[in-house]
Amino acid sequence: SDEENWYCECPKLYTGKLCQFATCDENPCGNGATCFPKSRRDVVCLCPYGRSGILCSDAINITQPSFSGTDVFGYTSFLAYSTIPNITFFYEFRLKFQLANHRSALQDNLIFFTGQKGQGLNGDDFLELGLRNGRVVYSYNLGSGTATIISKPLDLTLNIHVIHLGRNLQKGWLKVDDQKNKTVTSPGRLVGLNVFSQFYLGGYREYTPEILPKGPRFKNGFQGCIFDVQVRTSLNQGFKSPGTPEGHPNSGRSVGQCKGSPCSLIKCRNGGKCIETGSTVYCDCLTGWKGAFCTETVSVCEPEHDPPHLCQQGSTCVPLPNGYTCHCTLGTTGTYCEQG
Repeated sequence: SDEENWYCECPKLYTGKLCQFATCDENPCGNGATCFPKSRRDVVCLCPYGRSGILCSDAINITQPSFSGTDVFGYTSFLAYSTIPNITFFYEFRLKFQLANHRSALQDNLIFFTGQKGQGLNGDDFLELGLRNGRVVYSYNLGSGTATIISKPLDLTLNIHVIHLGRNLQKGWLKVDDQKNKTVTSPGRLVGLNVFSQFYLGGYREYTPEILPKGPRFKNGFQGCIFDVQVRTSLNQGFKSPGTPEGHPNSGRSVGQCKGSPCSLIKCRNGGKCIETGSTVYCDCLTGWKGAFCTETVSVCEPEHDPPHLCQQGSTCVPLPNGYTCHCTLGTTGTYCEQG
């Protein structure tokens, strides 16, 4: 036959181009693990979420998942959560991550993905977040073109990185650690994100991420820990963990538990205190400070400022070098616009 079109018809138990792999027909892996034929006699069990060990028979409790990237067999470690509802017109995500090593920040690593068919074919709506060349990349496509925001390079002296991102109709924004907020507007006319696939964290169920959207095309799974993933789909609701029930993935593969407590890795500045509750970790800042690590000052006009400003009746507070002034709305007057 011509060069490329030959193939071997394998006897039972063997697979591969040259019938070199023993199949996993007599699968010794337990608990729904992915079986991979390592040699004619050996298989490797890639354990599902909540299991570990050679044959995936040991149960492990995972509060802060640790992802191992793409393994030598070409599978990524991942968690899959149920589809996030009501994400069409507005969403806001928060999450934290810790890199396994500095080298992993420079690869194309997928942090999360959800898509229309989950197949990421061209023209599909999708939302995804990843790392490329030491920067965070956030992309979405509402069906009329891809919008992408790329952060400044990560400060690799930080052990834990904090991401806030969101979208309202066509406008998206991304804030990484204490970098400035960056914004983008998606092209075309469409304003709704129609995604029906599961919400994938750290990697992807399929054998290779080749089928992810062509735009960013993150080739590797994430290496390190991702935790505190939270989402809300309207401004007047609280943040929630993904999953049904909340915080519970539907499935996963090759996911471990993050080592050490996150507070031992976070350095809150300016007298801030690290607080850990369950799988959540954050800096509780002293008065006058805000931001992921308490490095940003609170302006006298911001609601977090203590004492609060006294501008009344919808007037605008404007900071001055020493103090502030109130710009009154029509029909009000006085220092604090308190008089009609």
